[in-house]
Amino acid sequence: MRNPLSREVVTIKPSGIRKFFDIVSEMKDAISLGVGEPDFDTPWHIRDEGIYSLEKGRTFYTSNAGLKELKIEICNYLKRRFELEYHYKDEVIVTVGGSEAIDIALRAMLDPGDEVLIPQPCYVSYDPCTVLAGGKPVPIQLKQENQFRLTPQEILDAVTEKTKVLILAFPNNPTGAIMEKKDLEAIAKVIIEKDLFVISDEIYAELSYAENHVSIASIPGMRERTIVINGFSKSYAMTGWRLGYACGPEEIIEQMTKIHQFAIMCAPTTSQYAAVEALKNGDEDVKRMREAYNQRRRYLVHVFRELGLECFEPFGAFYVFPCIREFGMTSDEFATRFLQEEKVAVVPGTAFGDCGEGFLRISYAYSMEDLKLAIGRFSDFVERLRAEQNK
Repeated sequence: MRNPLSREVVTIKPSGIRKFFDIVSEMKDAISLGVGEPDFDTPWHIRDEGIYSLEKGRTFYTSNAGLKELKIEICNYLKRRFELEYHYKDEVIVTVGGSEAIDIALRAMLDPGDEVLIPQPCYVSYDPCTVLAGGKPVPIQLKQENQFRLTPQEILDAVTEKTKVLILAFPNNPTGAIMEKKDLEAIAKVIIEKDLFVISDEIYAELSYAENHVSIASIPGMRERTIVINGFSKSYAMTGWRLGYACGPEEIIEQMTKIHQFAIMCAPTTSQYAAVEALKNGDEDVKRMREAYNQRRRYLVHVFRELGLECFEPFGAFYVFPCIREFGMTSDEFATRFLQEEKVAVVPGTAFGDCGEGFLRISYAYSMEDLKLAIGRFSDFVERLRAEQNK
């Protein structure tokens, strides 16, 4: 019997995030700080609109690219919040989460062998989605001394004649790093010079604490070569609704829609009606949740400093990325032992790329009560490790 499996698929490693999530789900009294999922319920007025759509019998397919009303509100939102202008008819597609948008953008843009620059540490899907689209992932290792920001020189060092796409993901998962306007302007010059395209994953755009998020698509010369990806999971606590979107040049969106048409048909109808309400009347909900995350962020940064643990201060998303190199263990060893001894799950930095070795990702998309309990256990664990080292 011949091998039923694709050789390409078999070579792809499972997500490093899920490994610890699956273990903790079966461990009594364990706390998980490993998953990037808001602990807030979806705001009631958004849920109510979803319920109303069901009561009205709106359970049919929408157009492939999404509800007209939703695409119009997406355009209104992007213009209001980030000074981005798109036409709802030809430059917007509604997808099943931001993850589908990443996948179909790469599939629409890559030919076999095209290289994709992927700054790391980063979200776990970029590398496998590039491989599945026939491309070649080229990692760029971001540095803590640069605040995990991407520099023009790092792009120049990685680019070749085969490079076609740069994936840009700021605010960043897992580091919490951001790119300010001056940073984006600097790399835009190189992107234009080298004739690259950008997939800008801005799913954490609303969770920027130091200043308002700036999209690279708003930089002169970048709109025509950028696909902006966003969604509702993080900002509106709508993870299970599975809804995202992509905006960009018509010629690219057209091909993304074609792939989406054959693979998905359309995003969930109920979710789309709820998302219209979120964009129209959800700004205060987003502000309230952002303020809560910011409080948790400040708490964790303060605790790590008190522990004498090196930790880059995040200015976006809802993760901290502390360094644990002083303990002489790999990230995986530290996370595994911490889970076994203290029943708290965190994610090894290596789940987000090889340059994540020596770091952990800790999510603060959890209640202060859970965070304080988990960090108390973390403090005990660190104290015990240091005592072992001093023996």
